[in-house]
Amino acid sequence: MNFTYYGHACFAVEIGGKTLLFDPFITPNPLAAAIKIDTVKADYILLSHGHVDHVADAPAIAQRTGALVIAPFEVARWMEKQGAKIHGVNPGGGPGFDGFKVKFVNAIHSSSLPDGTYGGCPGGFVITSAEGNFYYCGDTALTRDMELIGERDSLNFAVLCIGGNFTMDVDDAIRCAEMIRCDNIVGVHYDTFPPIKINHEQAQEKFKIAGKRLHLLPPGGSLKF
Repeated sequence: MNFTYYGHACFAVEIGGKTLLFDPFITPNPLAAAIKIDTVKADYILLSHGHVDHVADAPAIAQRTGALVIAPFEVARWMEKQGAKIHGVNPGGGPGFDGFKVKFVNAIHSSSLPDGTYGGCPGGFVITSAEGNFYYCGDTALTRDMELIGERDSLNFAVLCIGGNFTMDVDDAIRCAEMIRCDNIVGVHYDTFPPIKINHEQAQEKFKIAGKRLHLLPPGGSLKF
C-alpha cells in the first residue's frame, strides 16, 4: 500500500490500483502550498466528518475526478448537491468496493458543514483488503471503542490525530496505538493551526519509548506499507 500525505488530515492510500483520498483540505492550508489539487488523484474520496478543514477541496476534486464519495450520510448528501457521486454511511456495517472493504467507526467529535448545516455523525474508517488493513481515526478523543478495532482487525498501520486541543494529543494517540495493537503510526492533524502545534522530536521519542514508530511526513511525502 502506497501512502501519500497532503497535509493536516489529508492523505491518500493506493490499494489494488485504486486511490483512496481522505479528508481533502489542501488549498486553504499554507503548509501544503506546494500541493496542486489538479494533480491529486482519487478514485474514492472518504470524508470523516463535515468540518471545513476536512472537506474544503472535496467538491472540486470529486467533480474533476468523478470519484465516489464515501461519507457520513449528511455529509454525503451535501456532497451530492455539489455534483458528486456518493455512498452514504453511518457506524455499523462494512460495505465492499473495488478490492477493499470500509467500516465506518465511532469518533468523539462534532460535525457541521461549511454552510452551517448539521454534519451528522463524525467517525473514522477501518479499511481492509488483500493488500493489508489500516485505521484512520478521524477527528476524535480517545475512546474505549478503539479496543474493538484491535480485537477484530490486524492493522499494517494507523493514521492518528496527535495535535490535541480538538482531538487526541500525542499521549492519547500512544494509548490508542496500544488499544488497536498497532506499532506503525502516521501522525495527522498537527501544526496547521497554533493550538495544535507539536514538538516533533519529543512526540517521536515518546512513541519510541512506548515501542511504537511515529511517522511525521511533510506535505507531499510518501511511505510504502
